[in-house]
Amino acid sequence: MAITVTPPWSYTLRLPHDPRAPGIARGTLRLILAAHDMAELSPTAELLAAELLTNSHRHTKGPYALRLRAAEPDRLCVAVWDSDPRVPPGFAKEPPDALGGVPPEDAEYGRGLHLVRACADAWGASVLRELGASKGGKLLWAECGRGVAAW
Repeated sequence: MAITVTPPWSYTLRLPHDPRAPGIARGTLRLILAAHDMAELSPTAELLAAELLTNSHRHTKGPYALRLRAAEPDRLCVAVWDSDPRVPPGFAKEPPDALGGVPPEDAEYGRGLHLVRACADAWGASVLRELGASKGGKLLWAECGRGVAAW
């Protein structure tokens, strides 16, 4: 029996500030996961990407980027970079009660990052202060893997 090693992979899709960009990014994510035999992660990964992309589109004026990376075998890291260095309060590591809890059912906005926290195995934020190659801003990320249900 031969053992094969799959090298780690990563993709970055740069997106303009356009209302169609999150949908294009989700379609790209599905194709990449199918190409890497990880299609069963699509529902969770798409939910994570949709919420992170929507947050960047809604709260920034410039371009943003979707980054996908094989975290380890059977795991995926979904990240979104944007130019705003402020980390949204709903994405902090504090428990939801410390953040004012989940928004009321009739609230129009505010549930997205709570969904990320609920569906991801791990999440985090990096503020990128270097203006060189990283262009500053922030990177919000979430990980998911096989065998973990989205709901």
